[in-house]
Amino acid sequence: MLTKRIIACLDVRDGRVVKGIQFLDIIDAGDPAELAHRHAALGADEIVLLDITATHEGRGTLLETVKRAASQLFIPFTVGGGIRSAADAEAVFTAGADKVSINSSAIARPELIGEIGASFGAQAVIVAIDARRSTTGNAITDAEVYVSGGRKPTGRKVIDWAREAEDRGAGEILLTSMDSDGTRSGFDDELTAAVSSAVQIPVIASGGAGNAQHFADVFKAGRADAALAASIFHFGVTSSRALKEELAAQGIPMRLPC
Repeated sequence: MLTKRIIACLDVRDGRVVKGIQFLDIIDAGDPAELAHRHAALGADEIVLLDITATHEGRGTLLETVKRAASQLFIPFTVGGGIRSAADAEAVFTAGADKVSINSSAIARPELIGEIGASFGAQAVIVAIDARRSTTGNAITDAEVYVSGGRKPTGRKVIDWAREAEDRGAGEILLTSMDSDGTRSGFDDELTAAVSSAVQIPVIASGGAGNAQHFADVFKAGRADAALAASIFHFGVTSSRALKEELAAQGIPMRLPC
């Protein structure tokens, strides 16, 4: 079994890291550069910074925030929010990112996936999917894609869009369960498994992490290649180092910090 990755997420609004519950009830969590450095030092395999209001506000990514965070990092760094073109992606890479995450812009113009991949490689393109289950019908096959920071339903089905994103050249899928986000009640293992089974590229699970068992479950039952969390790291519930040690003890392959 390939080594599983633990990813720390920084949701940024107005230059500060914030966290909410189901994309609402936002509270301040700290400075992006300071948190990026802390999480990396404590064993995270990667850092993801998402400028969560860039699309809604119709602006580009906060490049100075990206630069400050990148200067503190020695591990892979992904940035998303406000990236609408290959030129936008280039600016984010120049600011220090190793990968970009695209969501609303990919739904609006799916060709963007291939355009960024052609210039920077498929491994540098993550397609983020904010997913909400349907209240009617089959909860998995009817799960819907949302955009604009979870504000707008698209009418697109999650599994269909994941397959299309892969076909268009995405290197990874970042799947966030809006139903589980911020609740610390566990990832949506069933939805994650459905997406993981539908594509050949890595799937990053996001939304709902509360303890080590939740990660173990999403790696095993959810078939995730990586799992992302925010609250439990920002607010001292655990560190990536301690989490990895618990998971390794359960037989899940981890890259343990020295």
